[in-house]
Amino acid sequence: MSTAIQCALYLAILVAVGIPLGALMARVMDGKRCFLTPVMQPLEHGIYRLLRIDEHEQMGWKRYLVSVLAFSGIGLVFLIALQMVQAILPLNPQGLSGVSWDLAFNTAASFVTNTNWQAYSGETTLSYLSQFLGLTVQNYVSAATGIAVMFALIRGFRQVGTDGLGSFWVDMVRVVLYVLIPLNLAVSLCLAGGGVIQNLKPAEYTDLLEPVAVVEDGEGGYTVLDDAEIDGDTVTVDGEVVADAQVVTKQFLPQGPAASQVAIKQTGTNGGGFFGVNSAHPFENPSSFTNIIEMIGLLAIPVGCCFTFGIGVGDRKQGRAIFAAMFILLVVSVAIIAFNEQVGTPQLDAAGADIALTETQPGGNMEGKEARFGIATSSTWAGFTTAASNGAVNSMHDSYTPLGGMIAILQMALGEVVFGGVGCGLYGMIGFAILTVFIAGLMVGRTPEFLGKKIEPTEMRWAVVACLATPFAILVGSAIAAMAPGIMDSLSNAGAHGFSELLYTYVSCGGNNGSAFAGFNADTPFLNVSLGIVMLFVRFVPIVAILRIAGSLSSKKSVAASAGTLSTTNGMFVFLLIFIVLLIGALSFFPALALGPIAEFFQMLA
Repeated sequence: MSTAIQCALYLAILVAVGIPLGALMARVMDGKRCFLTPVMQPLEHGIYRLLRIDEHEQMGWKRYLVSVLAFSGIGLVFLIALQMVQAILPLNPQGLSGVSWDLAFNTAASFVTNTNWQAYSGETTLSYLSQFLGLTVQNYVSAATGIAVMFALIRGFRQVGTDGLGSFWVDMVRVVLYVLIPLNLAVSLCLAGGGVIQNLKPAEYTDLLEPVAVVEDGEGGYTVLDDAEIDGDTVTVDGEVVADAQVVTKQFLPQGPAASQVAIKQTGTNGGGFFGVNSAHPFENPSSFTNIIEMIGLLAIPVGCCFTFGIGVGDRKQGRAIFAAMFILLVVSVAIIAFNEQVGTPQLDAAGADIALTETQPGGNMEGKEARFGIATSSTWAGFTTAASNGAVNSMHDSYTPLGGMIAILQMALGEVVFGGVGCGLYGMIGFAILTVFIAGLMVGRTPEFLGKKIEPTEMRWAVVACLATPFAILVGSAIAAMAPGIMDSLSNAGAHGFSELLYTYVSCGGNNGSAFAGFNADTPFLNVSLGIVMLFVRFVPIVAILRIAGSLSSKKSVAASAGTLSTTNGMFVFLLIFIVLLIGALSFFPALALGPIAEFFQMLA
């Protein structure tokens, strides 16, 4: 019962934050006054003058698209170069070397596409300059790009007989100034006040309370000798001296400007952790206070986007219908994950673990979870982060039960439309809504209409492209990887769970998510390049499709609703929309899921 109460509380707070945020974004989209106008408007107009941006420009869909691609392409090249030459740049107190070309490409593609997949550990790979000039900046602008494309789609629905979708540059400036900077300034201050580190100091070393003995594991890492007796530099186990053992007496304590990056990491649905273990690290997420702020930040803007859409198209009921479909899918997903993690597994029970929930211990499957957060908070976070195009974690998904891990995979595989990323989740769901009204129109023998615009072959073709780009890239990419030599060396498990690690990797990158089954070693040239290509494909192909749809819709005349017009705001439409999303996901991914988590589930029962 306590698990259910905690999950319900988190969902309630999420909705309470998302509604006013959606109203703010709707005003920002149209350049209307808001409480931030007196402070931000002079800066906004100054940027327009400096960059020679026409505030009143109306771009057609092609010019809007070219602007998106050019801006993202420049960011990609800059970020690759920054990582490769960081060794000779300032703000590198650890003296870290430049990043290899393949890892630099993968990381740049990851952050430019708002995926934030990380095949590296931040504290040991990237300088402070690379972290905040490269990654943090892309956290802002990649998130703003998704919201800007959503604005263009909204204008496509409400424009009549004109191809103007607004200005990409104006949308970018407004989103960053009025939404992302103020929101993340507040979140950063809360996180820093809650104990998340924010400094420019080099890493420190501190003495351990007790020395630890380790031996090399043959794979570049070390294994702790739990039963070792240490006398100076001599290590014995069961009375025998371990000649190759090493005695560790100090602990590495990373430092850096974490709070500012963690804030936008969460609210921009980026997910790239400042430290390798992301929000499971005590310097990145030290307490329940910081945990709830970070967790609500995961979905605050995506939830708000639903209400922005309703206000923007002049039909708030439409926004609430889209929200209802996403919210139902999220609640069901969180419930399934939390139930399976709380029940645990027969193997844990057989091994003597007490998996019963009591007043003194959490029970269930606590493997891979922080004791300070427990199962309810960890499961809710896992549901939120894979629903969003985020990928931040406060527990290790590789240790989840088979069905708990499967739901995480499925939420991403659906195209990140269970709220999804900032902007991109909303316009991805609109693609599914267009498919839904078309199929419903075929059922009743009428030309489908959506928000007063006829849905014709052009919209249908591009809606299919938008909806199928994700499963196409994931399935093709993972199939090629499964046959590639050397992939087995990247797996920490064999059999069904090993396949789940590989599948999760490509689903995460193809879903612009970025989380991982952390046992998978993805830092190889083949994986870095192939995953980078998948991330770029799945980010920009749907953007092309959505802007093409927006351009087509904006040139159409508005059609008055009639008695035969399908309502897109009632419960029946919400049900149909959920059905179409699940149908496409099931048809696309059931065979792959059957080889991975489903097979593992039945092996567990056996």
